[in-house]
Amino acid sequence: MTNIPRWYYQRRELRQTPSILKGLDSIIEARYRREGARFIIELGTAMNLSLSTTMATAVVFFHRFYMCHSFQDFPRYPTACACLFLAGKVEETPKKGRDMIECTRRMLEEPKFSQQFGSEDKNRLEELMTLERILLQTIKFDLQLEHPYKFLLKYATSIKGEKSRLEKMVQMAWNFVNDSLCTTLCLQWEPEIIAIALMHLACKLSKFDVVDWIGRTSDHLRWWDMFIENMTIDVLEDICHQVLDFYSQAQELQSVPEAVTGTNTPVTQSPPKTPSYQSGQTNSLNSTPHPPIQPPPQGYPYSLLQVGPSPMNYTNHASPIPTPLNPGYMIGSYFPHQPPPPMVNSPHPPPPPLPPQPPPPMLNSPQQHPPPVPSQPPLPPT
Repeated sequence: MTNIPRWYYQRRELRQTPSILKGLDSIIEARYRREGARFIIELGTAMNLSLSTTMATAVVFFHRFYMCHSFQDFPRYPTACACLFLAGKVEETPKKGRDMIECTRRMLEEPKFSQQFGSEDKNRLEELMTLERILLQTIKFDLQLEHPYKFLLKYATSIKGEKSRLEKMVQMAWNFVNDSLCTTLCLQWEPEIIAIALMHLACKLSKFDVVDWIGRTSDHLRWWDMFIENMTIDVLEDICHQVLDFYSQAQELQSVPEAVTGTNTPVTQSPPKTPSYQSGQTNSLNSTPHPPIQPPPQGYPYSLLQVGPSPMNYTNHASPIPTPLNPGYMIGSYFPHQPPPPMVNSPHPPPPPLPPQPPPPMLNSPQQHPPPVPSQPPLPPT
């Protein structure tokens, strides 16, 4: 019997990755995962690839790869290229390896590019092919992936409400899904659960109350009960807090110094910091206190939240999900703005129908073989 690969991990397993066991600090590992996902998005955008399919698949490959290997043995940027190279084939949007390496050369600075990819041009393409084979063996040739994007659109079409507010909520949730690629949520939960959790977060932040939905029965207490049974609010809030913590940790990740990777040099692990937990606030999954959520730093290039004139109230922990002070704020995404496709019940008018075309002529019909035009008038009968 073939063993089915398991790609979902517990929190304690995520704190014991090969990189951490080899001495890499957990904060630095989180930074490397973030930079690798960001690099895949930038490289895929430069090569005109789709974010919701090819690039998302490459990011999932990237996170899965480093659950089996360490950043000390495999530098993040060549691995990210191999993940995008393989994802292009999986999603039927292949790109040439030479073009990908040349595009990477233009994106990275020369010292970093030579350090990560080597100094000889003739070996870089061979290294990319070798990394692709190692990646395939690492993920056990499990190439069929699903992402939260399609479930997000599926669930949104079943919700009833004002179209403009519904579309705003869906756009916000779509941006949250984009930003979740930099986290390890894809290693913890199925895409259906991530889609529901980030829609729940978008509803809270946009003050969109779901009061009715298509297919509602007396057994459905909440709108997601018709899609996933026994889904607790604690699980959704844990996912929401991980996404919000992703913004609050941006300043801390920026201050982390660059570590040596790709060599056998041991990396000194800094002692763990004692978080300043607030009493009474716990994480429902591991029963440990949850750190307070802080607003993202202003002007930080990795920050995905773009707050309006009034800052968001991230210090009020009376409710599990923070609420904005200014209802006119906007949440954007660091990644290139790719709006979701229009929903089935979109208020935008459909394009005008094409003019009717005549059917093709039948075989051996007079229209297919018209009579020849005589070049001279016929002779009169005698």
